[in-house]
Amino acid sequence: MMSSFFLYSSSWFDFNRINVFIILGAFFIFVIYFIREAKAGKSLFVRRIAGLDAIEEAVGRATEMGKPILYISGIEDMDNLQTVASMIILGNVAEMVARYEVPLLVPICRPFVVPVAEEAVKQGYSKAGRPDAYNKNNVRYISDEQFAYTAGVNGIMLRDRPAANFMFGSFFAESLIMAETGFSTGAIQVAGTANIHQLPFFVVACDYTIIGEELFATSAYLSKEPKLLGSLKGSDLAKFLIMVSLIIGALLETFGITKFTSWFSVQ
Repeated sequence: MMSSFFLYSSSWFDFNRINVFIILGAFFIFVIYFIREAKAGKSLFVRRIAGLDAIEEAVGRATEMGKPILYISGIEDMDNLQTVASMIILGNVAEMVARYEVPLLVPICRPFVVPVAEEAVKQGYSKAGRPDAYNKNNVRYISDEQFAYTAGVNGIMLRDRPAANFMFGSFFAESLIMAETGFSTGAIQVAGTANIHQLPFFVVACDYTIIGEELFATSAYLSKEPKLLGSLKGSDLAKFLIMVSLIIGALLETFGITKFTSWFSVQ
């Protein structure tokens, strides 16, 4: 019976894929290391993104004009990472807005996102020392239908004429409609999404665009959360090592040395 146990246990681990195990293990070590560094108070460098400066500029412009700010978090639910990142950014925008006493309008597409957005805005106002200025009615559920939600957001843009529109999250066909409507009202617009098929529309219709993974970097940069910073730095280091490996592999293959590249093959 003992021999049969070892016979079957030999299939628990495929030694032909030890390279995958080593690579994944190294990635997790990088992430854990940077998380521990962040928790220890070490300053982890994150490249400043131009769109972050634009957020402060847009809030200042809205303050001068005495007009509200519109924050759109996309059309996906809370199980989407882009929505999670958007809620983190929303909390930081709310903190900034609270200092300037500017109305912040947050139309929501999904019901489950509403309480998260309410809590994010509430915490932002509390951090700014203005919990009394928080207005729960400014976080509004519109509709979970894509274009019904788009029509509702466009109506807010045309009626309230916000001075700044922030669009961070997962967007699809509605992106150009909302961005064009905001452009027509003269609002300064800052957008960001990891849906690369929608980026061209934001680029042409918005003043600043946060591209792809910069959305997640923005949430980590603003929140200073150790887990987010550690994950960001760990993944960046892993990408750098992958690029170095590609260059080395290409050079070795050029000279007919195949052992290095064969190690990365998965059988």
